[in-house]
Order: sequence, then structure tokens, then C-alpha cells
Amino acid sequence: MTAGAPPPSPVPADLARYALGPDGAVQRVRLAAYAWCERDDAVLLTRVAPHGPGGGRWTLPGGGLDFGEEPAEGAVREVREETGYTVALGELLGIRSAVLEPAETVSGHRVQTVGIVFRGEVAGGEPIAEYDGSTDLAAWIPFGELDALPSVDLLAWTRALVGR
Repeated sequence: MTAGAPPPSPVPADLARYALGPDGAVQRVRLAAYAWCERDDAVLLTRVAPHGPGGGRWTLPGGGLDFGEEPAEGAVREVREETGYTVALGELLGIRSAVLEPAETVSGHRVQTVGIVFRGEVAGGEPIAEYDGSTDLAAWIPFGELDALPSVDLLAWTRALVGR
């Protein structure tokens, strides 16, 4: 590479028009699934680990799908990993899309997040804290405390859907 030349693209040239934005930033989509679980005037939430984007804020249990994974199966798996609970999923509450700019992501990529939110009901399990993951705490948060809680946009969006 010659001095002053731009670094090679991290994406093969034939795919670059699909994966790079006009500013050269890598653009990708992150598909995730979540569960809204209520019990005794409280909702099950997880706290984002300090090392991740939104660290210290509260969100719904759930997260990124593995390639080829069905969204409902991914939501059940993620809830179990982050909280220790097994859930039975009910209705689809909604699908939320948002774009995070490179400065807002750990990777420095522009990421379109697509979150699929299901209603869920805890069917068993014992509460745990995820070890070395994207969240560091799971808790039942009373509805009356939600307004004062530092949280991610997904939580406010879902609260509006369910009227809480």
C-alpha cells in the first residue's frame, strides 16, 4: 500500500456497495428478539453490562439471534441465558427498527437494530446473573419505578405498546 492511499475495504469489492455507507462505514443489520414478562405489578428486566453500549441501563431480556435461528426460539434462549428463567411466549407485540451510528457502537459500524418483541410468561427456572455477557443483572422491577430507571429506548417503546 502506498503512503496516503486509503486502507483496503474490509468487504470484498463486489459486496461493498451493499455493506458500506456513502461515508465508507461498514453497515450491517442486527436481528434480535426479546420478551416482555409481567408478574405481580412488575416487569422482568436486565441491566446492560458496563462494557457494552448503553452500559448500566435497563432493557428487556433478549438479544441477538444466531444465524438461521427462529426469532421465538432466540427470545426463549436469550431470556434463559440472561435471567435463568424459561419462558413461554405469547403474542408478537411488535417489531422495532433503529439505526445506531458508528460512534454509538462498540464495533464502529453503522448498525440497524431490528428488535422483535414477544409477550412472555415465566414458566420455570431460577434467577441468575449472566456471567461475562452483555447483561450483568436481572430483576423484577415494579411498574411504579420504571419512569426513574435509566433504560434503553427499546424499553420505552415496548412500554408504550403494552400501556405500562
